[in-house]
Amino acid sequence: MSRIASVFKPGHKALIAYLTVGYPDIETTYKVASVLADSGCDIIELGIPFSDPLADGVTIQRASYQALKQGTSRQTCLEVAGKLSQKLTMPLVFMTYYNPVFSFGLEAFCRAVAGAGVDGLIIPDLPVEEGSELEAITRKLNLDLIYLLAPTSTGERVSIVAEKSGGFIYLVSLTGVTGARKTLPAELEEFVRRVRKKATQPLCVGFGIANAEQARRVAKVADGIIVGSRLIQLIEEDGTLSSLKTFISSLRVALG
Repeated sequence: MSRIASVFKPGHKALIAYLTVGYPDIETTYKVASVLADSGCDIIELGIPFSDPLADGVTIQRASYQALKQGTSRQTCLEVAGKLSQKLTMPLVFMTYYNPVFSFGLEAFCRAVAGAGVDGLIIPDLPVEEGSELEAITRKLNLDLIYLLAPTSTGERVSIVAEKSGGFIYLVSLTGVTGARKTLPAELEEFVRRVRKKATQPLCVGFGIANAEQARRVAKVADGIIVGSRLIQLIEEDGTLSSLKTFISSLRVALG
């Protein structure tokens, strides 16, 4: 069992938090990671800044742009992950896009990721039908390659992802990009149930979760939640990070 899979103990709902490495600066990245760990997060998703983040909404796009302007590179992210993996006990996951992985070299990138103590990869623009080469490499290096499913995913796509996704399956709550929303789709529960019929992996829902009430609703049908845009907003609003700590603690309570 991988370190990511071991998070999903019976009766425990996972809290996965996203942060963009280097936003608003590297020092804050370390501070935010510590707050997340101390406030009840189970997994930290480290976003590697990219110039064309197709799956991300305006909040994460802006954070990625600012991090790139300050010189945050893939190597910077690997160094940050390496230091965090020595300091924190929780699993770390990189969220990136295929272009930065391909240009680095698939095996070279995965070896660098594993060497930094990262446990898995999320690559939103890598279709499961085209992931076999990367799957073979990640499997060899004991990395979880985590695939995404959307409400529009066909039954065939669900079956393939259920066969190949490592760690957990990332369920996109709605069609579109990341970003905090006031409401989640009415069809969310049915979407989770549809995937549950074919998948044995834990199911975690992301895209749009912005408050404890939404987290509580998702926890009734899924095994965890993924929160990102709202965290970045709170970092922007309160540099002391006290609001971030309060928010994460409220999610932890809502998840039980």
